[in-house]
Amino acid sequence: MRDNGKGGALTEVTFYILLALCVPRHGYAVMQFIEEKTGGRLRLGAGTLYGALNALSDKGWIAPCGDENGRKKEYLITAPGREIAVKELERLRELTDIAARIL
Repeated sequence: MRDNGKGGALTEVTFYILLALCVPRHGYAVMQFIEEKTGGRLRLGAGTLYGALNALSDKGWIAPCGDENGRKKEYLITAPGREIAVKELERLRELTDIAARIL
């Protein structure tokens, strides 16, 4: 994963996954969220999504939550993950503000 939590840009997919997990969701619900919010522009395959979920979990940006007995595994953004998402939002706002002034 090319994401840099130390001031660099997140990939678009990572940013959307973090946004999706502001409420508990299982993998398929994350895929649906991203497809819906992007108007179908982004569609994640299961392999891509679950690889990303594992990487984000390893970074401590998301964590499994809830009871897994008989249910699909759900994930939720962590405090460090929320901080990373807020920083990305600020970076994107700065980028679009500069672009708007120039264009």
